[in-house]
Amino acid sequence: MRKRFPSFSLSSYGAGWSANRRIAIVASILAVLLAIAGIIALLTGGRDGHPAPDAAAPAPAHSPSSSEPAPKPSSGSGSVPTPPQIAEPVAYAKAAAQMLWSYDTRDTSRDQQLAGMRAWMTTETRYADWASVSGQVPDPVLWSRMADQDQHATAHVTEGHYPSAFKQALADDPSAITEAYIYVVTVNGKQQIAWKKGGGGAEERAVTLAVQCRPNHDCTLAAIAPSVTQ
Repeated sequence: MRKRFPSFSLSSYGAGWSANRRIAIVASILAVLLAIAGIIALLTGGRDGHPAPDAAAPAPAHSPSSSEPAPKPSSGSGSVPTPPQIAEPVAYAKAAAQMLWSYDTRDTSRDQQLAGMRAWMTTETRYADWASVSGQVPDPVLWSRMADQDQHATAHVTEGHYPSAFKQALADDPSAITEAYIYVVTVNGKQQIAWKKGGGGAEERAVTLAVQCRPNHDCTLAAIAPSVTQ
């Protein structure tokens, strides 16, 4: 019988999180941003789950901790791209999604992956939800097994947009954005995964991101939020 192994997707690895935890992540960002209770309820949809193709690593021994410490700056970032200098929310979210869906265990350690992701985050601790981002990375045991099989992935982003709930919230209270300047953007695309001996597979991806874009500053990533696809 052909074995099936889980693939690594930074945007969906936390699919098993409880609804309460997902709501709390969004509430901590959007409650400050919009002060509109209705949008929180609209952002409680589960993370998109996708059946994993045959991948090159066995099941994880344990899930990553939500209290993942910040990686050491000296660890470098391996193949993780540096954040672009983009001041437009949708464009930055699309670049961030492509980063999240791409990885290469052949030349990037887990610490380097985390360090590279951390560089995309806002430095305003009041709005940064590092746990929602670092929690997407597999635990050290799984990452090591993926590396044993040279597992890597590339991504293609097809589109990005503001969810209807976010647009409606802005229409209801346009001034609310001026406190944190955090925008909610849903991005869709495809992830191509490959490993040793020609193994591989492709999956459709969707992720909703909270990005901070203050006037006259480049955008940064604030959090990964539950999926909103409308």
